Amino acid sequence: MSETIPGGRPAPNRPSLQRLFLTGLLTLLPIWLTWVVVKFVFVLLSDISQPLITPVLQNLAATSPQTLSWLVEPWVRTVLAMLATVAVILFSGVMARRVFGQRMLRWFEALINRIPLASTIYGSARKLLDILQTKPDGTQRVVLIDFPHTEMKSIGFVTRVLREQGTGRELAAVYVPTTPNPTSGYLEIVPVEKITPTDWSVDQAMSFIISGGAVSPDTIPFSPPAPPRA
Repeated sequence: MSETIPGGRPAPNRPSLQRLFLTGLLTLLPIWLTWVVVKFVFVLLSDISQPLITPVLQNLAATSPQTLSWLVEPWVRTVLAMLATVAVILFSGVMARRVFGQRMLRWFEALINRIPLASTIYGSARKLLDILQTKPDGTQRVVLIDFPHTEMKSIGFVTRVLREQGTGRELAAVYVPTTPNPTSGYLEIVPVEKITPTDWSVDQAMSFIISGGAVSPDTIPFSPPAPPRA
């Protein structure tokens, strides 16, 4: 029954406490997720340059403690370390487009290749990034596979096409990233005829994964294409 107020008129519907809580949670959740991602990137970038920036700021503050003591504040070190890291990344991008920078990169790669464990990690990461930045031959890069079971699909990236020993059947090596951190995931070997190709680009797939499915094209195939008739 609806509540009434003096005079016999029905009282306006008041949202329940549970509904208010859910509304507030859904309002704050995107803000919280954004903060978590930004904070992760912020701390990651600042931590890279902290060992170099901190001694420099401490020496500068020691020269004039009264006027430069603010340089040793934690937030100042964090911000300057992050800016230093971003500057190094941008500088690396500029140098990678120059002949001198390409020569330095080849020299660095040759040095890394002489270190057993480092050469394996660097070489694998370099090949994966190169694969994702180039267009595939014959097989669509962004696909869907039956994972974790046949009634569900997971989005993945085809990194290589192999052949089964003995039968010659084509098998696809598919990297299935996790949400919202695509740097971790699973590697699955799937028969090519059981993967579902998509027309998504790598950027669209990454946006879909990081956003938890909130950012995506309007349509996506779900069933594998029918085999050609004999």
